[in-house]
Amino acid sequence: MQKTQELKPVRQFQKVCDILEKYHYDKTKLIPILQEIQEEYRYLPKKILNFAATSLEIPPAKIFGVASFYSHFAFEPKGKYVIKICDGTACHVKGSMKLHEAIKKQLKLEEGKKTTSDMLFTLETVSCLGACGLAPAMVVNEDVHGNLTPEKAVEIIKTIQKQENN
Repeated sequence: MQKTQELKPVRQFQKVCDILEKYHYDKTKLIPILQEIQEEYRYLPKKILNFAATSLEIPPAKIFGVASFYSHFAFEPKGKYVIKICDGTACHVKGSMKLHEAIKKQLKLEEGKKTTSDMLFTLETVSCLGACGLAPAMVVNEDVHGNLTPEKAVEIIKTIQKQENN
């Protein structure tokens, strides 16, 4: 029985259907499916995961279990620019949390908030970036920045903000 004939996707699920078809509805490919869903939506929306679970004929709890196990997956929307501040030992000793506070202030992030209201930035801390020789370090999307001071970190953010406002 063909999945594509059974499912008449609503427009909002079309991208998910395309991803599922790409992997031939193979539930053993769950992690790459989730990665592509997150890449498409910038997080894993609950209704999309429920739809994927139904389409793959697996319990939603299994999908949520896999997605919550890996820290790479997010259940809340992230900004266009994801800033990851390393708080591993080398970075922490060299003041990484001062970077975090300076960026948080620059982005006007309230306590408990990680993403700006305009969805431009998400600020996170991570255990290690593997850039200990560059401590303290941060990554903005895929760009690694090292040997930072709070002022240098804020300048990087200001540069992005200027680019986005042009």
